[in-house]
Amino acid sequence: MKQKVIFLDVDGTLVDYENRIPKSAIVAIRQARAQGHLVYMCTGRSRAEVQPELWDIGLDGMIGGNGSYLEHQGHVLMHQLISEQDTHAIVDWLHERGLEFYLESNNGLFASENFKEVARPAIRAYAKRKGAREQDVANLEAEDALHGLIYGDRLYRNDVNKISFILSSYQDHLDSKSAFPKLKAGTWGGRGETALFGDLGVANIDKAHTIDVLLNHLLLTKEDTIAFGDAKVDIPMLNYCEIGVAMANGGPEILAMADMVTEDVEEDGLYKGFERLGLLS
Repeated sequence: MKQKVIFLDVDGTLVDYENRIPKSAIVAIRQARAQGHLVYMCTGRSRAEVQPELWDIGLDGMIGGNGSYLEHQGHVLMHQLISEQDTHAIVDWLHERGLEFYLESNNGLFASENFKEVARPAIRAYAKRKGAREQDVANLEAEDALHGLIYGDRLYRNDVNKISFILSSYQDHLDSKSAFPKLKAGTWGGRGETALFGDLGVANIDKAHTIDVLLNHLLLTKEDTIAFGDAKVDIPMLNYCEIGVAMANGGPEILAMADMVTEDVEEDGLYKGFERLGLLS
């Protein structure tokens, strides 16, 4: 088979909702790379959120921050940050509204003063929405769900990819759009007004745009690409790539538009998708 470039969302695709990597996924990636294919994480996570076990698989690089960061075989090809001035203004705005937050950086996730306590119910609710049982989340803390979380560090920074904050109401998200019109405002942890978190990031970027940047660097075309994802934010990536594969645990929007649906992340979905596409031999 001609060399393919494969892009994998992380949460709900490469790892399950308890941040575990299925052994079959490791086998699939290593076999595909042994066949000459390139495999990249393509995730909303910043680099600091990627646990060493993911890199130990032997991936070719990552697209992080939903497209703000691009790394290929250890070399940074692109990194778009929120300006220091905007970061300062957002931190002040969040403090004024009494909202707890964390700054997503490749150097860590820097949490606000009371984030640990305020985040606890939101993080547990998010895990349950992803299928975790009540007993599984009874003792879940923010740092269990958010790899790389750091408390007590400075919050005025110049290395910020994205800022996530706990919503007290959906109006916080709407007001963030008005307050920072030059940035990209979004929500996560729920659909529409059920969202648990808001976020602010660099405008005019998404996973598809950064895939295009990488392909230009590799002198390859999108006819050589395959993408796997499970969430609405993955739709531009699946639309862009030649073949878009949704995990069975994905939301209804991505299941409806995908070229192919593979099994649930917890049912060896990644391996079975790779096998069905002929990437393993």
